[in-house]
Amino acid sequence: MAKSGVYEADPTVKSTAELKKELQRIVKAIVEDEDEIGLIDKANNTLQALKDTRRQRSSSVRKVSESSTTSCPLEFRCPISKELMRDPVILSTGQTYDRPFIQKWLKAGNRICPKTQQVLSHTILTPNHLIRDMITQWCKNRGVQFPGPVQYPDENRLTEADHDLFLSLLKKMSSTQSEQKEAARTLRSLTKRMPSFRALFGESLDSIPQLLTPLCQTKSQTEIHPDLQEDLITTLLNLSIHDNNKKLVAETPMVIPLLLDALRFGTIETRTNAAATLFTLSALDSNKSLIGKSGGLKPLIDLLGEGHPLAMKDVASAIFNLCIQHENKARAVRDGAVRVLLNKIENRVHVDELLAILAMLSSNQKAVEEMGDLGAVSCLLTLIKETNCARNKENCIAILYTICCYDRTKWKEMREEESKYGTLSQVAQNGTSRAKRKANGILDRLNRAINLTHTA
Repeated sequence: MAKSGVYEADPTVKSTAELKKELQRIVKAIVEDEDEIGLIDKANNTLQALKDTRRQRSSSVRKVSESSTTSCPLEFRCPISKELMRDPVILSTGQTYDRPFIQKWLKAGNRICPKTQQVLSHTILTPNHLIRDMITQWCKNRGVQFPGPVQYPDENRLTEADHDLFLSLLKKMSSTQSEQKEAARTLRSLTKRMPSFRALFGESLDSIPQLLTPLCQTKSQTEIHPDLQEDLITTLLNLSIHDNNKKLVAETPMVIPLLLDALRFGTIETRTNAAATLFTLSALDSNKSLIGKSGGLKPLIDLLGEGHPLAMKDVASAIFNLCIQHENKARAVRDGAVRVLLNKIENRVHVDELLAILAMLSSNQKAVEEMGDLGAVSCLLTLIKETNCARNKENCIAILYTICCYDRTKWKEMREEESKYGTLSQVAQNGTSRAKRKANGILDRLNRAINLTHTA
């Protein structure tokens, strides 16, 4: 039998948490007590109080939501949720979003601004205090209760024990090989799973040199244990994903030389991850220049030439990114990129990616001369007829246009192709706007040459 007075308090004045505890005690008493009629009434009253509390809270949120969707100024609404912003933050593009919605967008791997479609220079979110104050005042003027920002637990927050673990793992990099291998494997896993662990490396300039101690200690590549090298290079890849680490990683003196060694002598997994690291680091223009000056294109082009399926995507992406910079185009041409690219394209290997690189290199005169010597015209005209991909046709015709401008000896081959198959005319009629413009440019040159011949 329950004691008198235990459930006498008015449940309607209690918080939701108190009501839930109250209900648990009543249900327990009902289960244990034979005289349960009075307790059931108390349970019903508590349930009703809990229901009323939830209804009041829902009504409060609905008031704000209704205001946000009706009379709320557009600048107070999140471009993603279309609702009144609770915690407005500024993205690197200058656009303002509600924090939870833009965080969800970024966590999904997106690296462009949802509103402007601009590529983000970084993913740091800056509180927009001005907009928040304006929203607060707007709500106050209309008698609307403005709820505070939704609080989310920081799942990635590191504890003191995590910091201690981090330091102990780095210390093991100067120990025996077995301890180095164990620590490297652990760091690879932690930096893959926890963004906050990647950020730890940015807190000290000594962290990355400590990490790479095993690779710097060995006198020759044959002394490096393959698994240890793979784990350390992959850890570098994980670190380079963190935007604030890109400059630090690339400018640590031993990093790029060790990545290039890994590209030349590592296992295929290590070579692939080294290429992926160079691709990630090359997001910064300063890093593009640094990698190019360090001789990074030659081992990438050599690996591309080997054609290992596992590495092709990452290698092509790294070369493309690096060749956005004008100086690196000349380096890539000098290091044999044109021959390798044409060979792979002729064999229909990763045509989309490699054509894009070849089109980029076609702004270099030496590259165009080499393309002409290697039979690029025939290859590209054949590809235009075979492919259904509009972007590939566009890249093919853009390269042909550049060859046409630089090398008049190729006009005859293009005229014969046009008179036999009408390949250029078809692109001029059905291609993308850029492809049409380039195709018409080629046709105009070919027609003018014919007219001049007739006139003469």
